[in-house]
Amino acid sequence: MVSTLGVAVVGFGWMGRVHTQAYQRIPHHFPQLSVRPELVAVAEEVPGRAEEAAAQFGFASTARDWREVVKDPRVQAVSITAPNFLHREIGVAMAEAGKHIWIEKPVGLTAEDARAVADAVAAAGVRSTVGFNYRNAPAVVHARELIASGELGTVTHVRVRLFSDYAAHPDGALTWRYERARGGGGVLGDLASHGVDLARFLLGDIAALAADTAVFIPQRARPTGATAGHTLATGGELGPVENEDYVSCLLRFASGARGVLEACRVSVGEQNNYGFEVHGTRGAVFWDYRRMGELGVSRGTSYQDQPVSTVFVGPGHGEYGAFQPGAANAMGYDDLKVIEAHAFLRSIAEGTAYGATLDDAVHSATALDAMSRSAAQGTWVSLG
Repeated sequence: MVSTLGVAVVGFGWMGRVHTQAYQRIPHHFPQLSVRPELVAVAEEVPGRAEEAAAQFGFASTARDWREVVKDPRVQAVSITAPNFLHREIGVAMAEAGKHIWIEKPVGLTAEDARAVADAVAAAGVRSTVGFNYRNAPAVVHARELIASGELGTVTHVRVRLFSDYAAHPDGALTWRYERARGGGGVLGDLASHGVDLARFLLGDIAALAADTAVFIPQRARPTGATAGHTLATGGELGPVENEDYVSCLLRFASGARGVLEACRVSVGEQNNYGFEVHGTRGAVFWDYRRMGELGVSRGTSYQDQPVSTVFVGPGHGEYGAFQPGAANAMGYDDLKVIEAHAFLRSIAEGTAYGATLDDAVHSATALDAMSRSAAQGTWVSLG
């Protein structure tokens, strides 16, 4: 029997739209799921935006204040896609109201924020999923399986990169993303949080790290009106960029493996250049998000001059089969969020955690805090 689950979306920028579309696609890709999301409410403080969302997607009601969603008995599960500085307050309130939460990374501004939400979820006995979507790529799942099976031998080192140009324009508006109090660690929360999750997903816990950070565009113009995404602004009063444009980090894993993580939001010429290379004593795997359905694999007994083959993922890898019937058909970013929505709803239906959890968010946030301390102190920082 299929039951209906009342869902709400809090914060209707681009990510709120992505979550909404993912909910609507669930019956098409995962018809066997025993729950069906029903769009009950959308909350957004920007005037008119919630009403536009309701008209386009069919939400039953709208609100300017997310607290109305907390009190709404029709809402059983909530997507929290508001700005980072609101994650803790909204997440704790929704959990305490008995609502399951699908919350975007980095779950607040600090590890303390992430722990507060995790503790509230645990105390309330509700389910949660966190928006670490890149781990959902079928090629990434396959890479993890190859590593765990020993096909690569003992993993020796990994390099994780996340380069983008979304903040590269010097006329990019000085929004909340660039303020310490509301945007946290800048590129650390935006991109490095994904990098930490990918590294842990593939290789296990990080034991210690050493980091360096930089701000390359120190001033931006303040916007004169409401903004969405990465709006340009000229002529406004200049203000300081308070958080990081760039981070590089050396990693030591509990397994003994070593790693390098590098992330930048102002990389001219780079659009979503995300990926990793994992090396072992007998082989290696290589993944580039921009070629999401391909995994470079080197394995065998040649060691020197050992060739690399391209594996085109197919129905046997991760959740690929829910989208395409045969290998080498392309998937996209929104498909990864549908997989994430499925994990969230399945967790609720079965009472068992699937996908990235708040425990993963706490581990990621702990590493981000350690990066900030390491960069400030110029020392290695233990995560133990």
